[in-house]
This record gives sequence, structure tokens and C-alpha cells, in this order.
Amino acid sequence: MFHPYGWLSLLPPLVAIVLAIATRRAVASLVAGIVCGAFITAGGHPGIALHDVLEIHLWPALIDPNKLRVFAFTLMMGAMIGIVCRSGGMQGLMRLVSPLANSRRSGQLTAWLSGLIIFFDDYANTVLLGGTLRPLCDRWRISREKLAYLVDSTAAPVAGLSLLSTWVAVEIDYLQEGLLSLPSATDLRAIDLFVGSIPYRFYVLSALLFIPVLALTGRDYGPMWRAERRRLRFPSDDDPQDGAESSSDQASANVTARWYNAVLPIVVTVLVVLGLFYVTGRQELGAAAQTPVNGLKEIFGAADSYLSLYYGAMAGLLLSALLSRAQRLLSAAQIANAAAEGARVMVPALIILWCATALSRMTGDSRIDGMPPTVPYEYKAYRLYTADYLARIIVTEEEDIDTSGEAGTGGAAVTVKLLPTAVFLLAALLSFATGTSFGTMGILLPMVIPLTHALLSAEGAAFDVHHPILLGSVGSVLAGAIFGDHCSPISDTTILSSQSCGCDHMAHVVTQMPYALTVATLAIVLGTLPLGWGVSVWILLPCQLAGIVTVITCAGRLVE
Repeated sequence: MFHPYGWLSLLPPLVAIVLAIATRRAVASLVAGIVCGAFITAGGHPGIALHDVLEIHLWPALIDPNKLRVFAFTLMMGAMIGIVCRSGGMQGLMRLVSPLANSRRSGQLTAWLSGLIIFFDDYANTVLLGGTLRPLCDRWRISREKLAYLVDSTAAPVAGLSLLSTWVAVEIDYLQEGLLSLPSATDLRAIDLFVGSIPYRFYVLSALLFIPVLALTGRDYGPMWRAERRRLRFPSDDDPQDGAESSSDQASANVTARWYNAVLPIVVTVLVVLGLFYVTGRQELGAAAQTPVNGLKEIFGAADSYLSLYYGAMAGLLLSALLSRAQRLLSAAQIANAAAEGARVMVPALIILWCATALSRMTGDSRIDGMPPTVPYEYKAYRLYTADYLARIIVTEEEDIDTSGEAGTGGAAVTVKLLPTAVFLLAALLSFATGTSFGTMGILLPMVIPLTHALLSAEGAAFDVHHPILLGSVGSVLAGAIFGDHCSPISDTTILSSQSCGCDHMAHVVTQMPYALTVATLAIVLGTLPLGWGVSVWILLPCQLAGIVTVITCAGRLVE
């Protein structure tokens, strides 16, 4: 059957990508893509297009029940973080950890481990650890540039990997949008893709491993080496910046910092989420949950993640407020203000999520309420069927190859093999140019998942959660998106890292960039490229660690 829009179905996501790179404004670019798509489906009629943008694309994406749970979870996690920080819980936790640092080496390792502990939010990681660890790093003459790098390298990477963070619901939601864009039904679950892709997020894992290797070897290179040497020779150079603190990571006056005020809400949140995963998963499976075949993985895979995360965040938020009030650390008004401030910093991410969801649904084939079509192009009045068009192009080319000979089959196979690398490069470029990982994920995942499905189907390969090309492509989007969040000069976490650590912003960018590019190169050369040619991920991960050690040993110089 003739596709209703042809190549025009590719235009809205392309407009969003090009504008995002050119303007570095994710929300405006996503909205422009939505408007472009509405004009296409409305046949160029401005009145109909405006109606569709507001009533068919933006509003349904906002009021979707699962989407509202994602919004509520993210806001409540932000509110909990705000209360925990203001009540001194995080400061108490850091004081518990800081005695472990008794040298430059252990000081850097302590900062790294602290970043792993603050796994639930990248903003909390940056604004808290910068101010908290600054005196420790000053004591051992660790430069502010190195501290900013340590903090920044454990912010988005850890939050993006964690199964309990302000990121997880967003990432799972984007994966679900990609699965909904498939031209046919599948039994794949977004949570399966999320967990299965973790070993394939080469950039993220290597970025986290890069820090301890630097600390243990005592080596640095490039601008970071010069910054570290300057700090050792002139320890007072960074002192004038000591007052540059972020107010959001400071406890209220006259509060006693207690570590358990941070740990208990986090533990309760984890337990409630895991408990509801189990309960809702068993309810979904019904009698099948009683069979030995359906273990925890199947039960958790069938769980209602939206409901679980929502009530888990609510439990953590309520406990943090009760602890602060019961110990008279904060008044009711201070608790409300801290919660509101913590929730407020999450709003930009939610706006990006909203717009990206609307754009991804526009390029799909579902009804306004999310129901799948019953006949081909049933909802062409407001859906573009972009994945169907991409699949038609690829499948047609494959059929032509089959009838003309075997020469082209190798070309198609090469396309599949290069897909994880191409996706990583595109995601890294887009996230670096825009400074947003959520926007990058929202734009690419709904396109990459159906594209991978089409390529694998054309080769006759099974499209399942165990296929390395599928997991590698998904992991490349999630890892490449974090590249920009990690090191882009316009990224929130990059800015917050330099500010909270009292480091000049561009000095942080310049010293961090060679390390980020090194890790990205290793992620490609020893990750996505050999993965495409069939090398096991469990061989590639040790190879990347060996590559990190080799680069730091050969290129790095001793600081002391």
C-alpha cells in the first residue's frame, strides 16, 4: 500500500535534530518538529495544524496516565532531595565518608565513591558533592578542575545507569515510546531493554572506570595535568573562589547533620519500589507467577514500573519530611520550601519529556489514546508512520538485493554492523550541541528501535532482548546522550559542577574535554565497532579497561 507521506514523514524529527544542533534549544526544536509534522498531516492548512498541535499532540501527551505518573515521580524525587539536603542529611552522609581520605589518591577515590553513592539524581550529585568535597580536596591540594571533573563524571553517568533515579522513569518511558513505534506487536518490555542494555553503554561504564585508574596511577595528561601541577606548586591559587557555592546544597542554619536522614528515605524508596515491582508483577502474571519458570526477572519484567516508582518516591518524600519535622530540624514552612525548590529544578526536564513524547507519538501509528491501528494508515490524519516508511525503504532494498544476487547482502549486513557506532556518534553530537540528554533520548529512541527492527527483520534475524545489535543500539543512544550531559559547556550538570566546585566554567570544560573524548574513542574502537562484528560484550568490557590503563600509562605523566 502507498505510504501517505513518503519522505515527508522523516521531516519533523530531522527538523528537531537540525534545529537542536543549530540553536541549542531542545524544547523549541522539539516544538518546531511537532508544528512541522502537524502542517504535513493537515495538508498545509494553518488552522487545522494549530488545532492538531494543541489538541491531538501536546494535550494527550500531557494527560496520559502513565505520563502523569512519570511527572509525579520525578517531581517527588526532586522534592525529597531538596528536603534531605536542607535538613543536613546529605552533609551528614558525606562527613561519614570523608575520613576515608588521607592522601591525594584516597581523596580522589573518596570523591568517586561519593558520586556513586549519590546515584538517584545528577543535579543532587553535582550541587551537593562540589561544596561538600571542596574542603577535602583543598586539604590534599587536588585542583578545583579535577574536583569538578570527579563530580561531573559521576553525575549523569551514575543517574543514567541506576535502577532508582530521577532518570529511570524517563528512560523507560522513551524506550516504551520506541516499542510502540514498531510496525508490529512485540512482547518486548521497556524494562527488559533498559536492564539488558546496561553492559552495552560503553561510554558511561568507561567514564566511571576512568577516574579510579587516574587516581591509582597518580597520572594526568593535557590541561588537567597542568592544572594539578599548578595546584601543587601554588596551593593558594584557588582560594579566592572559595565563596562560590551553590546555595541549593547547603543545609539550613543550626541543623545537625545526620547521615541517616539521607540514607533512610533512600532505603525506604528502594524497598517500596522493589516490593511493588514484585506485587504488581505477580498480579500481572496471575497463575503463571506460581510456576518455577517465572522467576524474579519475569515477575519484575511484568511489573507496573510507573505505579511502583510513583509510590516509592511518595514514601521516600513523606519519610524525609517526617524525619526533618520529628527531629525539629526544619519547620513545616521550611520543609515545604525545600520540597518546592527541589521539585522546581526538575521542571525543565519534564517539559523536554512532554514535547519529545508528543513528537515521537506523531511519528508513530497509534490512536490518540494509544490504541494500535486495525487497518493500514488508519490514523494518517494525525500520524506520520515514520517507522513504517523507514521499514519499507530497507525491506524493499533487501528484496531487490535478493532478486539481483548476493553482492548487496554484504552491504546490508555492514549497515547493521555499523548501526551501534552510527547511533552513538549521532547521539553524542546531538547531546553535546544541545547540552541535554533527555532531549536526545526523546528524539532518537523512537526512531532507533523501529530502525533496528527493520534492519534485523530484513536480515531474517530475531528481534529479541538478547540480540547484541538491538541492545548495542539502545545502549548507544543512552550512552551517547550522556556524553553531552557530561561534557557539553551548555549542559546543566557541567555548569553546576563548575559552580559548586568553585572552578572557572571554561577551565572545567577545557580540562575535562580530552578525557571525555578519550573515553568516547575507546567506546567506539573497543566497543561499538567490534560489537557490530560479533565480538561479545563480555570480552569488550575488559578490553576497554585495558585500553584505559594503556592510554593513561602512555599519555599521562605523574603529577607528584
